Amino acid sequence: MKKNGLEFIVGLFMIAGFLAFVYVSLQFGEFSVFSMEKNYKVYAEFDSVSGLKTGAVIEMAGVPVGKVAAIGLGENRARVTLQIARDIAITDDAIASIKTQGIIGDKYMKIQQGGAAEKLQPGGVLTETESAVDLEELVSKYIFGKV
Repeated sequence: MKKNGLEFIVGLFMIAGFLAFVYVSLQFGEFSVFSMEKNYKVYAEFDSVSGLKTGAVIEMAGVPVGKVAAIGLGENRARVTLQIARDIAITDDAIASIKTQGIIGDKYMKIQQGGAAEKLQPGGVLTETESAVDLEELVSKYIFGKV
């Protein structure tokens, strides 16, 4: 009888360990079951989104406020879907720009608030944008004297 009790406790311990592993894996993968309730989507249109990837961080005043949900092609411009935290309000005239972070060159998006009193509604489009600086293009212009 004692052996069955010990096997039961070991079984519970194994199940608890497996559930902890699943939880940690989902957290590192930034997967959230309830993420739709905490965020809203807005769009931004860029001439170029070179180097920007889905899942990139969106910052406002140096604070992460969301992430890039999708990147696609709109009408002759790149259309980026932004997932912004529900408690963050973006002004209608905000400027979205793609910046480079650190030495490695990871791209992230920076939103700078404008002065308008009107807030951007969910599903709205940010039209004031600054595309990513393409280092290869700058180097080629310098080399071939088109600076």
